[in-house]
This record gives sequence, structure tokens and C-alpha cells, in this order.
Amino acid sequence: MDAAFTAEQDEIRRTLRELLAKRSGPAEVRAAVTTPEGYDTGLWHRMSGTLGLAGLALPEEYGGVGCGPTELVLACEETGRALTPSPLLATAVLAAPLIAALGSERQRADLLPRIADSSLTCALAVPGGSLALALGLTGDNADGSWAGGGRAGGVQARPVEGGWRLYGEAAQVLDGHSAGLLVVAAHTGGFARSRTLLFLVRGETAGLTRVRQPTLDATRSQASVQLRNVEAELLGEEPVDVLGALAAVGRTAAAALAAEAVGTAQAALDRTVEYVGSREQFGRPIGSFQAVKHRLADLYVQVEAARSLAYAAAREPATGALALAAALEALREVAGETIQLHGGIGFTWEHEAHLYFKRATADELLFGPARRLRARVAQRTGLFGEVTASWLPSECA
Repeated sequence: MDAAFTAEQDEIRRTLRELLAKRSGPAEVRAAVTTPEGYDTGLWHRMSGTLGLAGLALPEEYGGVGCGPTELVLACEETGRALTPSPLLATAVLAAPLIAALGSERQRADLLPRIADSSLTCALAVPGGSLALALGLTGDNADGSWAGGGRAGGVQARPVEGGWRLYGEAAQVLDGHSAGLLVVAAHTGGFARSRTLLFLVRGETAGLTRVRQPTLDATRSQASVQLRNVEAELLGEEPVDVLGALAAVGRTAAAALAAEAVGTAQAALDRTVEYVGSREQFGRPIGSFQAVKHRLADLYVQVEAARSLAYAAAREPATGALALAAALEALREVAGETIQLHGGIGFTWEHEAHLYFKRATADELLFGPARRLRARVAQRTGLFGEVTASWLPSECA
């Protein structure tokens, strides 16, 4: 694959890497996750103000940069490399594209410029911790069961005079505790006119309760969101293809997540190579032993293969799920070997190795695992014909 980038794209990567090297080292990351927002707000405004990161893929008419998925992928690779906690994923990758695709002209004109200048952060709230399913990554999102499906549970929406009211709850909402705007997936219409719609809920709305949850990966803030007769605004105007828009966002998000995982894996691998080159055993660096060289060489090949797939997915988002599967596997392998090859120090909380391992594990729980991503692609493409559905896990079928 031709992975050549334009001078502008290379400049985005270089500038962001230099900024994060200065402002998002291990100590800064540990400090940022302890803040109420879960990230360094000053750094986020700098990333958005200097580089336009929040509006990187938004149209210029709404204050965005007007770039495409490739630039977003490169940015996510760099934030993944530094393990930078930020609203980039929740706001720019998940929520903003939905507002741009489905919102009315009034909604786009009101919200997108504020997203682009980083004065407004957003979060996509999906019931049941089923974000990967809602985005069509690990299963078909068409039945709407993940949003309530007309039964108790999930988030239910009912029309009232002058608007809508939401009742229900959602867990594992990325940046849900701090976002100024929630894009909530809710079910409405009962069984007769069952459908899933998206609603806008302002962060200060009465009846909305948001609690930050303890997470395995502290750099990926999550919250539980409860909605008790909350006033909401329908995103767009009916009829609207919500499920199609979610799936489209899911394809782009998969490419961005794949690049982010590749960046994290590369950072962990670089740190490990540096360590084995300086740590001595039996009077020589442990990196000089053939067994260690072979292990590192295998990891290098796996990371490079995942990087190629991520870059390909930036140009062909339909391959995003496969790229994400490869990247998650590469990150898992590299993170595990990072701990092993660092020896005793790799198991301590003081060392950064556990941050990479936690990111690898948490990402598989949120967006995978890799086998389900691949199974969904096989099902969608009919790779194994009619027998595919018989061996897929029930949640993928």
C-alpha cells in the first residue's frame, strides 16, 4: 500500500508529536487523570487552538479545518503514542460527526463551531455499555435491542409538547462526566413503530445525573449517566437514518482507534527496546541475546502490519474493523512483552509498563475483542456463506 502522506499531513503529525513530548510525558499523564475532567484542559485547548484538533474533520464553514479521516488517524496515532487523555475520541471522532451528518442546519450552526474551537466537548451515550455494537463493529445494530428495543431498560424516549423526554441510563460513556453536551441514543415508538433516535442533552439539564466511574484504564475516562424525565432535543428531523449514521461513524472510529492502538504499541515497543539495550545480565545487555531479539523482531513485524492496515483504513473506512482487530492484537502482545522484558520493575505501579497493558486490556473490553470484530466482518461480507451465522457468538448474530 502507498502510505505516502502530504506535507500538510506530515506537519500535523510532527507538530502534535512535539507538543505532546513537552506536555504529555508520563508524569503529566498521571497528573491529568486525577483532575476532575480526567484530562489536562490547558493542553486540550492548546491542541485545538494551535492545531485545530477538535475540528480537524469538520467542514470549514462551521469553523473546522476541513480535513478527512487520514488527518484524524494521524492525530490519534500521536495521542496514542503519548497515552494522552483528551476529549479527542469522544468529541471529534464519535459525537461531532453524528451532529454534522444528522443535525439540522440550526443545530450544526449552533454546535459545530463551538466544538471546533474546543469550547464545547461532547459524549456519545449508548445504553448497556454496548458502544461497539451500536457502531456496528461487533454486530448488526439494526434490531435496536442495545438501545432498549421497546422493552424496559436502556433509554426510552417519549414525545411531549414542545420536545422530548428521556428516561433510562447508560454506562461506560466516554468522557460522559465532563462533556458539555450528550448525544444520547434512545428507543421510542414501542413495538408498533419501534425505532432508535439520537437526542441532544445539555450537561446542566435537570434530571441528568453523571458519575465518573473507576476504570481499568485511567486515561480513558468513563461515566455512568442516569436520565430521569430529562428534557432533550431530537438530533435532526424525522425520518432520519440513525443506524446508518452510527455505522458510518463506527467505520471511521475503527480506523482512528486502530491508529491510536498502533501509536501506543509503538511507544511501548520503543521503551522496551531501549531498556533491553541498557539492562545487563551475565555481563552483557539482555537485548544481545538471540531469544530476546527474536521476540522483539516478531513484535516489530506485528506493529508494522497493524500500522499499514490502519493507514489503509484511513483511505478505505470499510476495512476499519479489520484494522482495529489487528491493532488490538498487536497492542495486547506488545504490552504483555513490555512487562515481561522489563522484569521485576515492569510489574510495579511506579513504572509506565502497566499503563500500556491497561490501555490494551480496556480497549479490547470497550471495542472488541478482535475475534468479534473479525466475525462481524465475515458475517457482513458473507465470507463463509450461509454457515457464518451458525458459528457466530449470539451477541454478534
